[in-house]
Amino acid sequence: MVWAAKEEQPQRSAEIKETDKSAVPQRVSCLTMEVQNGAELCFPQLLNNSCWKPKLHWSKAVLLNTVLSFISLITVVLNLLVIISVSHFRQLQKPTNILLLSLAVSDFLVGFLLIPVEIFRGTACWLFGDGICTLYSYVACVVLSASIGNIVLISIDRYVAICNPLHYPTKITVTRVKFCVCLCWLLYVLYIILFLRDELIQSGRSNSCIGECELSITYTTGTVDLFISFLFPVTIIIVLYMRVFVVAVSHARAMRSHVTAVTLQHSVKLKTTKSELKAARTLGVLVIVYLICWCPYYCYSFVKVDLTSTSYASFLFFLFYLNSCVNPVIYALFYPWFRKAVKLIATLQILQPDSCEANIL
Repeated sequence: MVWAAKEEQPQRSAEIKETDKSAVPQRVSCLTMEVQNGAELCFPQLLNNSCWKPKLHWSKAVLLNTVLSFISLITVVLNLLVIISVSHFRQLQKPTNILLLSLAVSDFLVGFLLIPVEIFRGTACWLFGDGICTLYSYVACVVLSASIGNIVLISIDRYVAICNPLHYPTKITVTRVKFCVCLCWLLYVLYIILFLRDELIQSGRSNSCIGECELSITYTTGTVDLFISFLFPVTIIIVLYMRVFVVAVSHARAMRSHVTAVTLQHSVKLKTTKSELKAARTLGVLVIVYLICWCPYYCYSFVKVDLTSTSYASFLFFLFYLNSCVNPVIYALFYPWFRKAVKLIATLQILQPDSCEANIL
């Protein structure tokens, strides 16, 4: 990864001030000697402005790239299965699953786009120019930021389902959920434009040399983003789930106290309530895993914005990517419908006529 590799790049000689004209020949001579001694430049023809090629110990590079490649592959495959399952089978097109679909899309983009590009950035010079670098940074920020929005929507969905179950079918409809999902992505698209406005106006302003693709933010911008992208939504999530937990416990006690004397109608209601509680528990695990994977980064960024200068950068960003891989694993462990849908997909039964009407639940 570029954050880890950046620390080990050979340092060029001291910057030459414009007023020190006599130092220019010595500067060129030092660079020439370093290139001859094995230090490689990204663009040798641009001797004074080129970055050094990333240099990692081969064992570290092989281990890191192998692990990230494996995570990328698993992330793409598992989230693609979630996307196909919810999109294809009509029984699964419920409000909660639409939210899971949106989260799976962002996780899929992490595995399909972000991780491969980070592997490339950590092992090779950036050859695509400042414009593509800025575009990549923008897309990466939107994808990662939209995840927290999806988690907030999932928390709201579970809050209404558990705390206000009688009004859930009328308040939380598929149409409204789709609208909220689109609105969530649109808001983050606009927010990231403001967040990266300086970079969008002047591409490559964060790069110190040619052949580099970096994104640096000021302390003020980082602090504002900390509150908007993490503290505020996480506060909402925690408050909602604390309320859900209290109500869920009371529901569980009520079911145990009346389990011996229920009518058929009451039995159906209890079954529905139990299903909602199970969904809340599963999505609660999803939220907890998300917080575990993201809290270290934001906690550290609160103390120090520039993560590229720390040895913890690789681990912090590794947690980012691992979260996108773990989410569909949680679905597989807790959702029988996901395992059944995967079986139908793997056996190509979804290619049969009217397979979208299959009984999954």
